[in-house]
Amino acid sequence: MIAYFTGRGTGNAGFFIGEKKSPWFLVAFGMIGASLSGVTFISIPGVIGNFASPNGKFSYMQLALGYVAGYAVIATVLMPLYYRLNLTSIYTYLEQRFGFWTYKTGAAFFLLSRTLGSTLRLFLVAIVLQKFVFDYWEIPFELTVLLTLALILAYTFRGGIKTIVWTDTFQTFFLLLSLIITIVLIGNELGTGVLGLFRKVQESSYSQLFFWEPKANNFFFKQFFSGMFTAIVMTGLDQDMMQKNNSCRNIGEAQKNMFTFSFVLFFVNLLFVSLGAMLYLYIETAGIQEPARTDYLFPMLALEYFPAIAGVIFILGLTAAAYSSADSALTALTTSFCVDFLNFEKRKDVTPEQLVKTRYLVHFGFTLLSFILIVLFRYFLKEDVIGNVLTLAGYTYGPLLGLYAFGLFTKKSIYDGWAPLVCVSSPVIYFFLNKYSQELFWGYQFGFEGLILNGLLTFTGLWLVSKRNIYSATT
Repeated sequence: MIAYFTGRGTGNAGFFIGEKKSPWFLVAFGMIGASLSGVTFISIPGVIGNFASPNGKFSYMQLALGYVAGYAVIATVLMPLYYRLNLTSIYTYLEQRFGFWTYKTGAAFFLLSRTLGSTLRLFLVAIVLQKFVFDYWEIPFELTVLLTLALILAYTFRGGIKTIVWTDTFQTFFLLLSLIITIVLIGNELGTGVLGLFRKVQESSYSQLFFWEPKANNFFFKQFFSGMFTAIVMTGLDQDMMQKNNSCRNIGEAQKNMFTFSFVLFFVNLLFVSLGAMLYLYIETAGIQEPARTDYLFPMLALEYFPAIAGVIFILGLTAAAYSSADSALTALTTSFCVDFLNFEKRKDVTPEQLVKTRYLVHFGFTLLSFILIVLFRYFLKEDVIGNVLTLAGYTYGPLLGLYAFGLFTKKSIYDGWAPLVCVSSPVIYFFLNKYSQELFWGYQFGFEGLILNGLLTFTGLWLVSKRNIYSATT
């Protein structure tokens, strides 16, 4: 119904940037669900009990503190730039700053990053629903994924961001409602009540928040700065997330949206890691064996051990988390491909109606690609998905970080044709540095701060291919 009313008569301007009429408070609230996704809903609570993981115990909150700092940078540095240039795709900034090849390289890295990242998130939801729900009905995994993507396609292909601003609001509401009700149910099951449950978490071995061993992957400063730069690239340099912000009426409302969103998101993340500790305390008390895969902990308890109402609430929250992330990702991928590679804003040789039909085909194409990737992930991924998402971000978003940092913090021009080689070489160099880091750096192990190193490698490469003349907005 939401898609019907918001999608009626929506052209490309409404699909791409919501005609710049989105209420900032709806954008802020909806972005919580889009940022969390099924990964936070399932993977974060499960990984809390894996003390060998960089996100074991409450160490994930070190990343979350970094997120807050990163969102402040986005609101004060990147968003004013995007609004001043009136960008539909944020990667057109790279064309204005450096040139054609740099622009296409940045947009291509986004398409790669967001396609893999969003399908990883949806994959996690799909395997959980398959294992705990659809296997009972003997429904094939491929059909589960196909039906999920078909539903997302059905309500986004007309209205795009204009629809998603509203659907994300409802999805975020149900996601947070399911989180709160689940915590209440666990408190009742353990006989402690909610306040007593939080006290048990605080007194448990899971609640350690700060870690100070420099060589460890969960060292505070490694986690904090990794979180900061992860937020900058996965939100501020990501067409998906910034497309919602750019749909606000003006820069003032967009900044209010970002600061409100970052404040609320921090405490929501704290609730999720607390939930993880609660789940482990529950299985210890009940004598339940941990599942082989930490991603299965929450769904296993919700669907097999808690009261039936908990299973219903879990499915509701999980579905909301999955759809709030996947729908905006498909819209952003469609927007970037249409604007950055099909040159929608520059085409004068076709009618608006023809462009809308082309947009439909692109939207369908990314839906089909997502289906193929999710099916492939089932056979190749074995670790917790949150680790895969953050590791992937280090490789694919690093070049974007280097490109924007060089553009914003230097006045140098570059030889534009060298940009693709620099951006492809940086992740390759980082791969080998990461693989042999202990031998090369006296036992030091790279964690999620690899994103920063990758960005620095790109920045250095751009410096090496820079020109002597100084860039100015008039050249």
